[in-house]
Amino acid sequence: MEQYQQIKDLIIAFSSLTGDQLRADAGVREIFEQFKALLNDGKIRAASPDESGWTVNQWVKQGILVGMKLGVLVEHHVELGGFERFSYIDKDTYPLHRFSVADSVRIVPGGSSVRDGAYLAPSVVMMPPSYVNVGAYVDEGSMIDSHALVGSCAQVGKKVHLSAAVQVGGVLEPVGAMPVIIEDEVMVGGNCGIYEGTIVRKRAVIGTGVILNGSTPVYDLVNGTILRKTADSPLVIPEGAVVVAGSRQAKGEFAAEHGLSIYTPLIIKYRDERTDSATALESALR
Repeated sequence: MEQYQQIKDLIIAFSSLTGDQLRADAGVREIFEQFKALLNDGKIRAASPDESGWTVNQWVKQGILVGMKLGVLVEHHVELGGFERFSYIDKDTYPLHRFSVADSVRIVPGGSSVRDGAYLAPSVVMMPPSYVNVGAYVDEGSMIDSHALVGSCAQVGKKVHLSAAVQVGGVLEPVGAMPVIIEDEVMVGGNCGIYEGTIVRKRAVIGTGVILNGSTPVYDLVNGTILRKTADSPLVIPEGAVVVAGSRQAKGEFAAEHGLSIYTPLIIKYRDERTDSATALESALR
């Protein structure tokens, strides 16, 4: 990060200015475009791994918000073969991210889009329709399946499969909050939702329909423990955990009388050879 110190210092200084103040100085736009180019190339990230786990790079999130304040609403028109295919209205600072064959990213036609300021590594595949928001980082060999969302600043590791209709929550505010992090070789089943800065460790398997957030505890049936988000740390799903949707009895006489229960995720096992064979990725698809 030392080589980007000047941009970092300027972004931090810009973050306290209003949109009108930012637009009054032409030099601000130039610095912001340099900042966004670093995001697009994956050279800076909203959160990065280190010896202690993950660290939020607050200044990167501040820079994304600077772009929001700096930008003005404009009409964007996308043409192909001389005909307009679709149009949209967004800040002029965040157009569609443009890819070339040299990027080695495969975006299958059918309504998918990536917002500028997001990084997709070589061999990433997007199935239609899906969406990747600003600040997101998706590493090599990962697949974003149909109707899946990778929210703002979410961090997705290598060889991750986000199955159909998976929602990976975005976190821009507060700027110091941990974004959703999905580490290498995680399999996320269809219709899952992962929100509120949850960290899913390497090689975990999240079963179909599981919802992970800061308010729902996860019961580890293998180790007899309960995993929760605290004031100091996010919800963390352990490495290799296999999580499925379950339920627990609701408290109170009324709940007991009517046999009511509450949804809760359950860790039913940790990965083994059988799990590996059932979740093996197909290299031919990448």
